[in-house]
Amino acid sequence: MKESVVIWLAFLVPVFGYAQNTHLASAGPNTDTNVAQKRPLELKERRVLPLFGEVSKTSEQIDEEIRFLSECDKSFTSRTEASSFFATRAWEYLQEGSLDTACYRFNLAHLLNDKNVEAYWGLGVVSYQRENWVDAKRMLSRGIGLQGTNVPLLVDLSTVDLKLYAITSRKEELDEAGELLKHAVALDSTYALGQYNLALLHYNLNELDKSWEHLHKGRMLDLSQMNLDFVELLKAKLPDPQGFFK
Repeated sequence: MKESVVIWLAFLVPVFGYAQNTHLASAGPNTDTNVAQKRPLELKERRVLPLFGEVSKTSEQIDEEIRFLSECDKSFTSRTEASSFFATRAWEYLQEGSLDTACYRFNLAHLLNDKNVEAYWGLGVVSYQRENWVDAKRMLSRGIGLQGTNVPLLVDLSTVDLKLYAITSRKEELDEAGELLKHAVALDSTYALGQYNLALLHYNLNELDKSWEHLHKGRMLDLSQMNLDFVELLKAKLPDPQGFFK
């Protein structure tokens, strides 16, 4: 089971009006990525950046990759199989909270197979959990470029857009989230997190009846995913039309 990007509590940022957060998307990540602009990265630093930082490879890195690929060729029937193996291990590290190790394993999965959607997806989740919103959006978008009908992945990318909207108040982030969710729900309307994201989307658009509609759809699909704090905030603006939440 994938470690979903979705963290409903994070969505309460726009609700409480904290959109003036200084960590703007246009500024980019505030940690690892900026290091590359200041000095050459050591190999150990590149390993824990999405796609090894996407900078020119050093001879040391090239040699290490050649050795790694050679060992995998001996141990697996194909590089595709090896890539899947490392992606699976990476998700396990991610669930344990070992973000650096997970990032490195996803990088290796990508090195073995640059068409492995799991690698981009995982790197997007790692970036999201590091609060590197731009990297999260970029990695998830690349995954969708390979697998545009993956509903959980589409919803995860909408989560990033909703988070960016909370930070920047840029309408284009909300518009993109809406397009992603429209596509996701057309593919599978029974994915609960898609309905909950739509509830938040319509809340931000001040379309409260629609927000309640999608909240109830999500509730009926998977009550465990519901954020009760959000319910209270929605109730404060408009009582539940169905009367389920008193």
